Amino acid sequence: MYNLKSSASKMFHNLSHKVADFSTDLIIEDIGIITNISKGIVMVSGLSGVAVDELIQFSENLFGITFQLLHNEVGVIVLGNSDKLQVGNEVKRTGRITDVPVSEKLIGRVIDPLGRPLDGKPAVDDYKNFPIERDAPSIVDRIPVDVPLQTGIKVIDALIPIGRGQRELILGDRQTGKTAIAVDTIINQKNENVLCVYCTIGQRASSIAKVISRLEENGALDYTILVVTKGDDSPGLKYIAPYAATSIAEYFMRKGKDVLIVYDDLTQHALAYREISLLMRRPPGREAYPGDIFYIHSRLLERSTHLKQELGGGSLTALPIIETEAENISDYIPTNLISITDGQIYLSPKLFELGILPAVDIGKSVSRVGKAAQKFIYQSVVGDLKLAYSQFEELENFSRFGAKLDERTKQIIEHGQRIRMCLKQEESKPVSLQEQILILIALTEGLFDSIPLNKMKMAENIIKQRSKDLGELETVLLSEKLSERNRDKLVRLLKDNLQHLLMSK
Repeated sequence: MYNLKSSASKMFHNLSHKVADFSTDLIIEDIGIITNISKGIVMVSGLSGVAVDELIQFSENLFGITFQLLHNEVGVIVLGNSDKLQVGNEVKRTGRITDVPVSEKLIGRVIDPLGRPLDGKPAVDDYKNFPIERDAPSIVDRIPVDVPLQTGIKVIDALIPIGRGQRELILGDRQTGKTAIAVDTIINQKNENVLCVYCTIGQRASSIAKVISRLEENGALDYTILVVTKGDDSPGLKYIAPYAATSIAEYFMRKGKDVLIVYDDLTQHALAYREISLLMRRPPGREAYPGDIFYIHSRLLERSTHLKQELGGGSLTALPIIETEAENISDYIPTNLISITDGQIYLSPKLFELGILPAVDIGKSVSRVGKAAQKFIYQSVVGDLKLAYSQFEELENFSRFGAKLDERTKQIIEHGQRIRMCLKQEESKPVSLQEQILILIALTEGLFDSIPLNKMKMAENIIKQRSKDLGELETVLLSEKLSERNRDKLVRLLKDNLQHLLMSK
C-alpha cells in the first residue's frame, strides 16, 4: 500500500512539473472558403487581410495568386489544375508575395514558373526567393546600350544590329521561323559570356522538346535556363511565366552578368490574360482584351536594360516573340509591343515560301539603337547594303512586267540577287564575326557579281574556310576600324581565292 501511494505521489509530482514547464506558440492562420470555381480561377471569401499578388495555398502542391480584391471576396488565379477543387474547400494565406527561386544551380535546368523541376532532376536546394513582380530600374540606374549582342545571323548583325540591354521584337505569321531566330541567337552566345533564359508560354510539348534538343545538340544548355509552360497548362501559369523568367534573369543581371531572355511567345501570354480577365468579369475593350493589356507587357519589358557600373554593369536583353495573322502588323497586340520595344524583326511568309531563310523583311525591320550597338568594323564594310537591296527588290518587281531593261538596271538586279543569296543562312549554323566581315567585304566590293548564282554557296564556303586560315589578318578583322590599306589587302586576298570559280564559270 505504501509503495502504491509513493508511486502515485511521484507520478503526480512529475506531471505537475511537466504541466508547469509546458508552453506552446500560437499560430494564427487566415483561412478562407472557396465560393465559386471557373476554369483556372476561383473566388474565395474570408481572406480579409490578403494582399494583391499574394501566394495562396489550396493543398500541399497546389497554389494560386490573388488577382482581384472585391468587397466580400477575392479572385484567385489557380497555378495548376483546378479540377480537383470544390466549392467549400478551405484555402489559406502563405503571407508571401508570389516568388520564384533563383540560384546559380538553375543554369542548365528546365523548370516551371514556380521553380519546380520538369527535367526529372532533383529540385534546387540552395536558392533565394525573388518576387516575380519587381520594379524596373530607374532612369538614373541605366546607361546607353552600346555593346553589341552578336546573333550569328548575317542579315541581323549587318543590317538590324541588337545591343546588350535592348528589346527587339520578333514578329511574323505562324511557321515563318521566329523561334528559329531566337534559338540560333542563343546558340551563338557560346563563349560570349552571355547567360540565356528561354521562356515558353503555352507552346506545344513537341515544339518545346525540339527546342531543348537543338540547344542540347549545340552545347547551349550549359548556359541556358528554360522556364516552360505548355499549351495544356493553366492560364495562371502562362500568365506568370514571363515575369518569373525575368526575375531569374534579373538575379544574374544584378550580379553584373549579361543576360539574354526570349519570350516565346507573348501572343499566348495576352490570350491567357484575356481569359483570366473575362472570367473575373473585368470589362473588355478592343478585341475583347482588358484595358490594361498594354501595361502587363510594358511593365515586363521595361525591366530589360543596361545597368550602370556602380550596380555591376550587367544587362538584360529581351527578344519577345509575337504572332501576327495574315501579315497584319497593325493589329492591336503587335502595335502595342512595337511601341514598347526598341525595334522589330519582321518575318515575311512570302519570303519563307520562296525559301529565302531567315525570312527577314529588311524593309519592315528596324533597330532603333542601330549602329550604336554594332561593332564599328561593320560600318566600314556594310556601306549602303540596305539601300542597294531595297532598290533591287523594287526593280525586281518592275522587271516581272516584261519591260526591257537597260544595262545599269540589269547590273543592279544581278548584284541584288547576290545580296539575297549571301543573306540566306541555314538553321543552327551561326556565322562568326570574321566570316561575316569577309563575306560582306566581298559582297560590297562586287566580287560575287561575276559568280553564277548556282555557285554562290560554294563561293561563300571558300570565304568561310579562308577566315579560319587568316593568321596575321585576324587582328585586322577584330580591329575597331578597317583602314583602306587593310581593306585593299583583304579584297586582293578574297579575289585570289575566288579566282578558280570565275575561271570555271
